[in-house]
Amino acid sequence: MDQELLEILACPKCKGSLDLTTDESELLCGNCRLSYRIDDGIPILLIEEASPIE
Repeated sequence: MDQELLEILACPKCKGSLDLTTDESELLCGNCRLSYRIDDGIPILLIEEASPIE
């Protein structure tokens, strides 16, 4: 994922920063404990599509 895009993306729930997983398949929000998947290079930043981080 492009580093410039990653710098401007924010969690849609808390507006906090997102961290990219090492395999670049998800963006993680540590504040909300949510995971947002990335499909074909496109982050799916919909709260209802997020998965809880265990």
